Parts: sequence; structure tokens; C-alpha cells
Amino acid sequence: MTPHDFLADRFQGHRPHLKAVAYRMLGSLSEAEDAVQEAWLRLARSDSGDIDNLGGWLTTVVGRVCLDMLRARRSRREESLEDRLPDPVISRADAADPEQQVLLADSVGLALLVVLECLTPAERLAFVLHDMFGLPFEQIAPIVDRTPVAAKKLASRARRRVGGAAPNPDPDVSSQRRVVDAFLAAARDGDFAALMSILDPDVVLRADGGMLTGGMKVIRGAAAVAGKLATFQRMATSTATHPAIINGLAGLVNTIDDQLISVMSFTISDSKIATIDILSDPDRLARLDLTHMEP
Repeated sequence: MTPHDFLADRFQGHRPHLKAVAYRMLGSLSEAEDAVQEAWLRLARSDSGDIDNLGGWLTTVVGRVCLDMLRARRSRREESLEDRLPDPVISRADAADPEQQVLLADSVGLALLVVLECLTPAERLAFVLHDMFGLPFEQIAPIVDRTPVAAKKLASRARRRVGGAAPNPDPDVSSQRRVVDAFLAAARDGDFAALMSILDPDVVLRADGGMLTGGMKVIRGAAAVAGKLATFQRMATSTATHPAIINGLAGLVNTIDDQLISVMSFTISDSKIATIDILSDPDRLARLDLTHMEP
């Protein structure tokens, strides 16, 4: 094995962790892959013999790359996650891929990723690296050009902004699944009362149909969401619905003649539906990796 091959092999061992960091930073699977690839290019150009802690070095590099990508996204005023849903990570309800387990180790649902988008790039980096991955502020500080004390303040400010903004999902996926099944039954039967009984009073529905539908639509409140019962009924009766795990939480994949029509993610909190996130943008659906849904 050549030194280059040995270094590439060591890098591959860190890849799942690096992708998990980048995904939480960017909310985009393709951009996360780009960030990880850039980290590999920088490693290949460096003198790896001077790197004592390869995992820490790579995490720092990915953090810097993601920070630059977030800043560029803002400076170009590109569409943000306020205008579109994050990329969902989809797997079968009865199977778990090892790499996906790393990617979604703490069930970072779509609702939380949407909330993270409200943070500044520096706040998001400090929060993600410290609160989600346990990096010390001494390691985070140089990435954001701050002192460790200032980096700690960034994470604290982010924590206050995130706290309570995204509901905490119930931990048991099987319990989540029972509520999603009840939603599906109410939709199929057109049962308004049954639907209302499983919706949190402050439920939020986000539906992203892409640019053809004018971007993401947001509906708040149980009565307003239940008012979309006719739409839910059409979905439930005209498509094949498949139970799935969406970002670590119970969800549904809807198809017609094996063509993906929509992905639905639910946040179940205190046995009620707190958020429903629906991605039906055909362009983005076409780019999703559904190999983890295969038997």
C-alpha cells in the first residue's frame, strides 16, 4: 500500500463523521459531499505527517469549508432553508444503514435543520460543533476567528435561539409510527375529528413543491392544518404510501407506479403531531438516494 493509499484509507474511516458534521451545517446532502471532498483535497495537499489528530484536523477543515459555503450562500442571497426544506435522509422503517446511523445519530429532524437556518453562519458552526459533536471551544475559536470565550458566547446565543423553536421528538420510533398510521387512517377516511385529535394545537405544516408552486408554504395551527384534509385524502387514496424513516423519525414515502411523488416527515411530540414536512419538488425528489429503501 502506497502512502497515498494509506492516507485515503484513513480518510475513508472518518468520512461518515465528516458528512454528518457537514450535513448539520448545510442542510444539503450534495453540499455536504462537496465539503467532505474538499477536506480530502486539502488533506492530500498537506504534510499529513505533521497532523497529530487526523479526526480533529479533518473536522476543523470541514467546519471551515462549511462556514465559507454558508457565508457565500448569504452573500449571493441564494435561496435559504426559509424558502425550501432541507434534504431528507430516507431509509426503510425496518432497516438501518451503518453510515446513516452516524449521519443521524441524534435524530436531527428536518424541523431542527429548518431552525438552524435562522442562525448566523458563525453561530451555526459553534452550536453544531460544540453542542452536537462535543468539540472544545479552543478548537472552534480559530475557525470563526474568535477567542474561545467569544466562541462560547456564539454557541450560547445559538442555543437560546434554537431552544424551544423545534419540538423535541418522542424517543420511541414505534410510538411515532402509531401516530403516523393514525394520521394516514384519518386521511384515507376523510375523518376531520380523528385528524384533529392527533394534531398538536400549534402544529406547523411546511410543504415544499419547488419553484413551480412558488416555493415553500407554511401553515400553522391544528384547525388550519386539518383544513387540508381533502389534500391529505387525495394523497392517501391516489398514491402508494410506504412507511419510512426520515431523518431518524417516522415518515412516509409516497409513489405512483414506483415514481416518487412526495416525502413526508413527522415530528411526534407528546404523542401529537407537532410538525409535518412535505417535500414534493420533482427536481429535488429526482436527486434523492433511495437505495436504502430497497429490500
